[in-house]
Amino acid sequence: MSDAALSGASLASAPLANARVALVGNPNSGKTALFNALTGSRQKVANYAGVTVERKEGQVATPHGRSLSVIDLPGTYSLRARSPDEVVTRDAVLGRLAGETPPDVLVCVADATNLRLVLRLILELKAVGRPMVLALNMYDIAQRQGLRIDLDGLAREIGCPIVTTVATRKRGIEDLVAQVEALIEAGGLNGDNTWREPDAGQIRDAHREAQRILKAHVRAPERPDTFTGKVDGVLLHPVAGLAILLTLLFVMFQAVFTWSKAAGDLMTEGFTAVGVFVAAHLPPGMLTSFLTDGVISGVGSVIVFLPQILVLFFFIILLEDFGYMARAAFLMDRIMGGAGLHGRAFIPLLSSFACAIPGIMATRVIDNKRDRLTTIMVAPLMTCSARIPVYTLIISAFIPNRSVLGVLNLPGLVMFGLYAAGILSALGVSFITRRLFWRGAVEPFLMELPAYKLPDPVNVLRSLYIRGKIFITRAGTIIFPMMILVWFLSSFPGAPAGATDPAINYSFAGQIGHFLAPALAPIGFNWQMTVALIPGFAAREVAVAALGTVYAIGNADASPGALATTLQHHWSIATGLAFLAWYVFAPQCASTIGVVKRETNSWLWPAVMLVYMTGLAYLAALIVYQVAKASGLG
Repeated sequence: MSDAALSGASLASAPLANARVALVGNPNSGKTALFNALTGSRQKVANYAGVTVERKEGQVATPHGRSLSVIDLPGTYSLRARSPDEVVTRDAVLGRLAGETPPDVLVCVADATNLRLVLRLILELKAVGRPMVLALNMYDIAQRQGLRIDLDGLAREIGCPIVTTVATRKRGIEDLVAQVEALIEAGGLNGDNTWREPDAGQIRDAHREAQRILKAHVRAPERPDTFTGKVDGVLLHPVAGLAILLTLLFVMFQAVFTWSKAAGDLMTEGFTAVGVFVAAHLPPGMLTSFLTDGVISGVGSVIVFLPQILVLFFFIILLEDFGYMARAAFLMDRIMGGAGLHGRAFIPLLSSFACAIPGIMATRVIDNKRDRLTTIMVAPLMTCSARIPVYTLIISAFIPNRSVLGVLNLPGLVMFGLYAAGILSALGVSFITRRLFWRGAVEPFLMELPAYKLPDPVNVLRSLYIRGKIFITRAGTIIFPMMILVWFLSSFPGAPAGATDPAINYSFAGQIGHFLAPALAPIGFNWQMTVALIPGFAAREVAVAALGTVYAIGNADASPGALATTLQHHWSIATGLAFLAWYVFAPQCASTIGVVKRETNSWLWPAVMLVYMTGLAYLAALIVYQVAKASGLG
């Protein structure tokens, strides 16, 4: 029997018009793998208008000379949209997307080993009335499991042709393209195209109908997939499963630091060398400062995050393709749910220890909009690597290097306490947000556990390339202008003739620092600290260099030890501890604010983040400073 369950009409010999094909299916059905098999490198990624949902489109040339524009729609279980991704899929299927023509053919992609949920989606898609073909993907796994599917009977039952495919090996692709072209040639809608969201009774009827179809045309495997069952018995075990998950996450967490370090250091050295070269071959002045401090440093601060992002997404793609990510989210849902976080929030929050930027980008794996926003809002509270220079400087200046209980190191305990404070604050903010503002918004965690399968190396590399390109083009367009703005505020106006203080004292940033100093006096901050916070907004670690500039540390004494000694003479212990408390919470990172704007497609949420984190930072610093002063450390 041919892979095509129903043959198509004869194709006309006249010139063929281009057509649009939409891929629709459940998550983890292999839809993206099928999209890659169809389009190869002839694809582009953008955003749908007005939202941050990715729009993936590619081109397919048919043997008969027709060009097919294939759209890979976000995964969904139903046209009853509940998340931004599902809204896009529904509107695309119904032809409601502004500026886009409706698809000529729908290709419903299904995991052949798990047809239970997709049958309900198929019934909804048939009600839309557009020509449709069902692609039974991962058919080789279904055959190995002994799953018996009556292709002819199922095709008659659902009223559309069926093609079996193995996307990772490009099997059935030619048959699928031929069947799509046959439906295009036949043309026309199959119904009145007046889909309406079903009520509760209609949903129950659709569920019963899907169960009837499944029972009539799909037989249980003669050789059950004992491998999946045995592996899940370990990986989903309440104790062993969590231990394995934490081990995997520890490896990933370490890899984000270690694997990307060499590449990140090389990029940093490269941009530094370019800056030194430009400074050596151009006369001192505003142009040189703009190129070195604004353009080169600005672009460099974006690019150096790329290795971390690629390593992070390498693990995410592998775990997702293997089928483990759904199980990890299932395991963590019970733990994270106590704080009002979705199970899928664990990976983004963990990756935020390296940098909040890839962590925020990783929240795309969370379907529900409110769950995704909650995770985005608390991700910057994780102690990112950019805080380490600030923590190290203040701890070395004010925390004595002595042992505790004979075995523990006091500076190490303080550093651990700062990390713990970030974790607990993130859980606390999430808990309060859910209980006070989005009460009742937590949805049950429902997810089909896909069959285990080996990732396709080509798809992994292509996905990594796409993720890297997205980061450079999207995040860079926001981060770069912010870096230029910070440079401008710190550089203009210049110091007057004969000035002896650092030039930053006379800049707009310096003027703002003097203006804000009275407001920050209750938390122990002087105007020099306020000035350091302003350029430090570009990136947290910049505050260390800014403090050195403010206190006029010369190049010969600009070591971290010299700066720590200087701070000991100018700050009290209470001030140093308040500064640490401030940096646990404060949103001192323009890059993160820019990425939040990109991911939420609004300035509202970056503004909310800026206000609430600054408020937390001020409150924490105030409490720490006043308590320390009362304890005689002022």
